[in-house]
Amino acid sequence: MFRVAPAGLTATCNNPAMRFFRDLTVSTFTAGLVAVLVAFTSSVAVVYQAAQALGATPAQVTSWIWAIGIGPGLCTLIPSLILKKPVMVAWSTPGGAVVATAALAGGFGMAEGIGAFILSGLLITLAGATGWFERVMSRIPIALASALLAGVLARFALDAFSAARSAPALVGLMLLVYLLARRRAPRYAVVLTLLAGIAQAALAGRMQWSAVTLELARPVFTVPAFSFSAFVSIALPLFIVTMASQNLPGVAVMRATGYAMPVSRLITMTGLATLVFAPFGGYAINLSAITAAICMGREAHEDPDRRYTAAVVCGVFYILIGLFAAVITGLLMAFPKELVLAIAGLALLGSIGGGLAQALAHEGEREAALITFLVTLSGVVLGGIGSAFWGVVAGSVALFVQQYGRKAIAKSP
Repeated sequence: MFRVAPAGLTATCNNPAMRFFRDLTVSTFTAGLVAVLVAFTSSVAVVYQAAQALGATPAQVTSWIWAIGIGPGLCTLIPSLILKKPVMVAWSTPGGAVVATAALAGGFGMAEGIGAFILSGLLITLAGATGWFERVMSRIPIALASALLAGVLARFALDAFSAARSAPALVGLMLLVYLLARRRAPRYAVVLTLLAGIAQAALAGRMQWSAVTLELARPVFTVPAFSFSAFVSIALPLFIVTMASQNLPGVAVMRATGYAMPVSRLITMTGLATLVFAPFGGYAINLSAITAAICMGREAHEDPDRRYTAAVVCGVFYILIGLFAAVITGLLMAFPKELVLAIAGLALLGSIGGGLAQALAHEGEREAALITFLVTLSGVVLGGIGSAFWGVVAGSVALFVQQYGRKAIAKSP
């Protein structure tokens, strides 16, 4: 015998807002909040350094944080509510490292940097709209892409430990807390390390609290300038690193957790979002991997159909942080320089280790990957073009010579 549900109850169940609050749980809310904390504490220092490398003013730094909060926030919130699946979008931390390294090496200014971001966003949009994302990326050996990533990020790790020269107690304490937290509470390692660093700096009287102001962020529009050297040194490596180290792992997390999503349309969305927010400092908006794993995994909720609420929570907090980006900028300016360098480097250790492990995994590609890593890490600039590009070129040539040599030997009688 069937029961007819009351009209009011049926309407409530079909109401998207009511369904969201019905599906929201403590675990999904916590997962969304943790994803935001991990994302910002592990990368905002890199974003800050990238902006400074291009000569950003405090207002422009605030605008950058506004852009990487609002852009990914909207791209996470809206699709997750529509698809009822956890669509996780963020910004490219490795891409920020590429921008910082290339800007310092090539002496690029903010206008040229913005122009490069727009061109990179255009490439990402084309990659998604034409569907050649997976075809093109599959042609770049994963060993070389991983070596490129590790080479770009390793500079930040070196700077972190170099900071111990002027602040040994601060860096030493942060390293100790990081190592202990990685063993006991790996998900919160970066957050705990940052808190320990802030506490030590505050006790030592090195925090400049006067720089912190409570106000809404004001986006700053920068007129872009386009140059071939900025395209090759910033836009092209930024595109490659974003696609290889962010979008590809992001798709892998989706598939590993059993979510079938319109990948090409999502890539197109992130490219268009980059085009919109690039003039304000949104250098690369892309699919997330690490934070996606937090919101898409069983830790968020046992029921996969309810995990989208974790992504929605994450998107809401992204937007809130973007709106109050001036507070984040003030905190970054209040921190001692060594604290910013240390947290940026320590937060990237896992990515560096993972990149090197993947780059050196296959013996046949090991030398080419190592050459890519070392050339990228060297910071060499030739013809106004940065080391990230030359690292890929050197590695590709080495791989071609090695594979051609093996084929020639195999064919010889």
